[in-house]
Amino acid sequence: MRARIASGVLAAAIALLPGLKPADAASCRPDALGVARTVEIDTTGGPGFGFEHYKAHDFLAMKEVVLTFDDGPLPSHTRTILKALADHCTKATFFPVGKLSVGYPEVLREVAAGGHTIGAHTFSHIDLGKAAPDKAKDEIERGFSAVRRGAGTATAPFFRYPFLRDSKDSIAHLGGRNIAIFSTDIDSFDFKVQAPENIVKTVMSKLEKRGKGIVLMHDIQPSTAKALPMLLTELKAKGYKVVHMRPKDAVKTLAEFDALIEKDVKGLPSAGSEKPTASVVKTIPNN
Repeated sequence: MRARIASGVLAAAIALLPGLKPADAASCRPDALGVARTVEIDTTGGPGFGFEHYKAHDFLAMKEVVLTFDDGPLPSHTRTILKALADHCTKATFFPVGKLSVGYPEVLREVAAGGHTIGAHTFSHIDLGKAAPDKAKDEIERGFSAVRRGAGTATAPFFRYPFLRDSKDSIAHLGGRNIAIFSTDIDSFDFKVQAPENIVKTVMSKLEKRGKGIVLMHDIQPSTAKALPMLLTELKAKGYKVVHMRPKDAVKTLAEFDALIEKDVKGLPSAGSEKPTASVVKTIPNN
């Protein structure tokens, strides 16, 4: 795996009030994690984060974690994860797949409405480490256009490689597009079939050794959805604090790829005009 990264800068780490905002406190559990601070990322030049691959920027203090989720959205599991995060009044960064983003726009819009940061994870989750340069560009750009279309709002210039496998050409492309790249520090390995308790154990044991880090999970995994409430409670009990990442500027999607996505989803309502399914389809009494 290449550790090469286009140059970039972490613009600022803006401290919020420690603990919870007063408006949020009433709906949180008593032992809620909250958000300790928010960092603003200047993505100019395509900086890389996550010491598993990119060792350029270390912005976390000891006992700080960033929660991230890949591969969604899926209605049941993503919504369960959103509920757990809301119960703890905390925030995460999601790296959704383009196909699922336009397939389940309501769910992705719930992610956005929850105040979470939304990046991208390609259009169809292929291995860009093996893809030809033109194919990699297509996957990256269609992914961002699809996520923007699904979310119905501006999204972040944050990207995570499927399988965490990059390539020289795709890194250069992301750098030229001012899109930050995120690897991980703490891989939960939740894609492996296992009990929820084992996911919690894996994350906590790695955190005890490293002391901090960007945590990689997947919101399409049923075990992760079940594990997250336990993990958040354990993080709080062990004194860890959540850092929320936000971009300095939104991603600027490319018109040609926006048009491709519109063609793919022809007939679906445009962003901002989509009605909730509950207002379109209703259960009526049987005769």
